[in-house]
Amino acid sequence: MLVHDVLAHAVKLYPNKVALIDGEVRYTYRQASERVHRLAAGLLGLGLKPGDNIAILANNSHRYWETYFSASVAGTPLAPLNMRLAAHELEFILNDGEIKALILGPEYIGLYEQFKAKAPGIKHVVILNGELAGAADYEQLIASNTPLPGPAREWSEDDMFNLCYTGGTTGLPKGVMLSQRNVVSNAQHAILTFGFGERDTWLHVAPMFHLADAWACYALTMVGGAHTFLGAFAPQACLEVIEHAKVTKTILVPTMINFLVNFPGLKNFDTSSLDLMLFGASPMPVDRLMAAKEALGPKLCQAYGMTETAPLLTAMKMEWTKYEGTEAETRRLASCGRQVSGVDVRVVDGETGEDVKPGEVGEIIARGPNVMLGYWKRPEETAAALRGGYMHTGDLATVDEENFVFIVDRAKDMIISGGENVYSTEVENALYDHPDVLEAAVIGVPDERWGESVLAVVVPKEGTKPTEHDIIEHCRGLIAGYKCPKQVVFQDTPLPKSGPGKILKAELRKPYWADKEKQVN
Repeated sequence: MLVHDVLAHAVKLYPNKVALIDGEVRYTYRQASERVHRLAAGLLGLGLKPGDNIAILANNSHRYWETYFSASVAGTPLAPLNMRLAAHELEFILNDGEIKALILGPEYIGLYEQFKAKAPGIKHVVILNGELAGAADYEQLIASNTPLPGPAREWSEDDMFNLCYTGGTTGLPKGVMLSQRNVVSNAQHAILTFGFGERDTWLHVAPMFHLADAWACYALTMVGGAHTFLGAFAPQACLEVIEHAKVTKTILVPTMINFLVNFPGLKNFDTSSLDLMLFGASPMPVDRLMAAKEALGPKLCQAYGMTETAPLLTAMKMEWTKYEGTEAETRRLASCGRQVSGVDVRVVDGETGEDVKPGEVGEIIARGPNVMLGYWKRPEETAAALRGGYMHTGDLATVDEENFVFIVDRAKDMIISGGENVYSTEVENALYDHPDVLEAAVIGVPDERWGESVLAVVVPKEGTKPTEHDIIEHCRGLIAGYKCPKQVVFQDTPLPKSGPGKILKAELRKPYWADKEKQVN
């Protein structure tokens, strides 16, 4: 089964059922499919060819959902872009990914103007809902084109369908190549795990460029569920959509849940339709989970995965989530669950490759039809990540006697802040670009609001006195705002180093994590 087959299946079984709810907009599956096929025809009518890579930079909407499916019909692999990135980062991605066309939300016209001259490979721009000189109008493409009768290319299940860029340990983003099989298999695994059905309504509130939410486009469509959308998260707007659209299921990052729990008007909204609130992208401290249960009810379950696995690897189920019970049962509130159907997840010793015993720490590795093809134009990094037939996640965990997984740390030099991955090297590269910085190291420290926040330890060059404001503003010109340090600590002495000269970040982290059971938050 391919992505366009997922939509065709829904149209065959649920043609007159509402598929898309976006404000006052309503489309049935038959109507949504016609729009998808008209858009595909319009994209090819611009001069694009099947096999050309395209991208989308936009907020959540029904048009984002349509773009995912149109990419399969038009035969054009799609790169969903993180709209929080800086122009410099987007410029690199668009050039590296050989992007030929950009579908653009009007909110990002200003950002586009910053990088367009440096991304000459983009031959076509389609504006979603607005005006931009020289750009094609999204709705006009739909209105003026006859629907394609079928996909414009003969896809293989192993053809790249999505090119999803994630941060890199080298300081440059790397493109994760996800195949048709990857995304469709992941949707099937999710349906088996969570029991989605045609009566479900999913709220796309986590960013749709992110695989944490994008998978639901396929999974809920596969069973004839409905989709509703929120352009950007805000507690009141989120609650209004849940009440108005009778949302049954969604996924949020812990930061969003925390905002809902602490929203003064929470009790004024009817959230009784909601029966499953998944959370992922970063762990949630147990005390926060208990507070969320008191505020929202016992409907929260943790899921774990990564872009490279399309993304689902493990998940909790409602019946496994015990807020009261034995110590072993309540301890599992800190677990990200067990492997989902269709995926083999192991926690192994880094030296022997053998499965660890309960309580021992090892690296999470996984294999299954959802595991990526590899990294775009990076064969060495692909080989390293997929060695031995398993995806090596870089996340460190323990397991218990029933194979519940508990993440304890990250082997990768990565911080997760508000659900977004921040690779320390990317931030350090920006810091070293400052003329007054002699040495710099970036670490993640616990943060009550964001889970973790970015802290930079800087040794200034002799005779200079940079300020925290100077350093942070310098970084803002080079990397996304969420990657920039929230704090800068200056010291006159050299950073601690190992014998070969590697900076000992564990020493820098120690004071901030001394009272924490886990080294992730």
